[in-house]
Amino acid sequence: MTELKFWNTLTRVKEEFTPIDPDNVRMYVCGPTVYDFAHIGNARPVIVFDVLFRLLRHVYGEDHVTYVRNITDVDDKINARALRDYPDLPLNEAIAKVTEKTAERFHKDAAALGCLEPTFEPRATAHIDGMVRMIQTLIDKGNAYVTSGREGREVLFAVGSMPAYGKLSNRKLEDQQAGARIAVEDHKRNPADFVLWKESASDEPGWDGSFTEGGETVSIHGRPGWHIECSVMSEHHLGETFDIHGGGLDLIFPHHENEIAQSCCAHGNDRMANLWMHNGFLQVEGKKMSKSDGNFVTIAELLDTDKFGGRKWPGEVLRLAMLMTHYREPIDFSVKRLEEAEAALWKWADASEGASLMSGMDEHAVEILSEDLNFSALKAYLDQLSKAASGGDEKARDWLRSTLYHLGFVELQRQSDGETAKIVFEMADSTIGPRIQKRLELLATKNWAEADKIRNELLEQGIQLKDGKDPETGERVTTWEVKR
Repeated sequence: MTELKFWNTLTRVKEEFTPIDPDNVRMYVCGPTVYDFAHIGNARPVIVFDVLFRLLRHVYGEDHVTYVRNITDVDDKINARALRDYPDLPLNEAIAKVTEKTAERFHKDAAALGCLEPTFEPRATAHIDGMVRMIQTLIDKGNAYVTSGREGREVLFAVGSMPAYGKLSNRKLEDQQAGARIAVEDHKRNPADFVLWKESASDEPGWDGSFTEGGETVSIHGRPGWHIECSVMSEHHLGETFDIHGGGLDLIFPHHENEIAQSCCAHGNDRMANLWMHNGFLQVEGKKMSKSDGNFVTIAELLDTDKFGGRKWPGEVLRLAMLMTHYREPIDFSVKRLEEAEAALWKWADASEGASLMSGMDEHAVEILSEDLNFSALKAYLDQLSKAASGGDEKARDWLRSTLYHLGFVELQRQSDGETAKIVFEMADSTIGPRIQKRLELLATKNWAEADKIRNELLEQGIQLKDGKDPETGERVTTWEVKR
């Protein structure tokens, strides 16, 4: 099996990846807060962890990887947007309109960027009961307490109750205390204590939470803090400790640090996830992205309008532009960068035209990605395959197209005077690859009858399988083509 190595933010070294259970590799990535359309900075983790998801599926098998990416649909920013956009509607109805519209656009954007759907996509509002239970557990263990702040009653996490607090972000608790405005936050035991549950005003959305501390029960009609949401949703789908937790660099503190504190204290564990992976920041044309500077761009605007560079950009181009820089390094997102990505894609597309689609990625490409998702090195290898394919190497042509396909590059349109001039990376039936792999497994166990059944079923659908051997390894390889 391919050896995977990734940089671990928690330990600050590159480590060999060993899953807790190879039959169920588990990954959680923080998803969008659906109050506005996703911007290009939001696109980076969606793309980066989609590549990781694909790599894990290739190594461990599609049925042995569980990928959870949540949707935060309860948040003060959502409330504010609902009041702004739908002032004449009751707040709960307005919130539903905002989150439905925004989540729908996010899914459309993710699909256009070539991303697979996660295995599960939980919404925070579906896990309120679990949050209340975890908060009560933290109170019972002395890690949380009920208090009253300026905006009503709250349940806060007591950071002083966790000696290891700050390990992920490498922040010392005493350093945080030194700069805190204690007078303003005098209802806290420690200035760094954070909200688990807060009371809602009469015109704000909320749920009934009942919390018992010191024999006294307090009912607080309120809503959860941001951090508790991910602790509960990840536990629900992946268990108390899982393999990989991912997200953007900006989430290390306070969000991921606080997730660890909640989960470890609630479950009595020393780790929430074994491997923590974070993608780097993004700036636009050399500047930090901001609406005031006029360089704030959403994924939807890049796909559907001419706001950036005077033209629309295909999703595959945006995907490659994000991947050309190593995921942990900062990106300067620019028109020039998009043009470079587009040129590379067309070169690969022309070189792989007419190729057969293999059932998986080129194994050398897999080895390159296995070194901490080194896509910049992979791009150089794809250029080598492209050069060989253009020189008449059919094997290189097949592997080039197959690797691109299995990495999410499936459709690219060339525009000429507003019209589509050519479409490459033709979309294949997403069920073909898994069925070919299943047939190969049956052949390996000499189950000829079931293997022939899959071949015949595909043939009835117009898919002709072609068996052969890899000249280097001698292993059976299967390609397919549409029967004409």
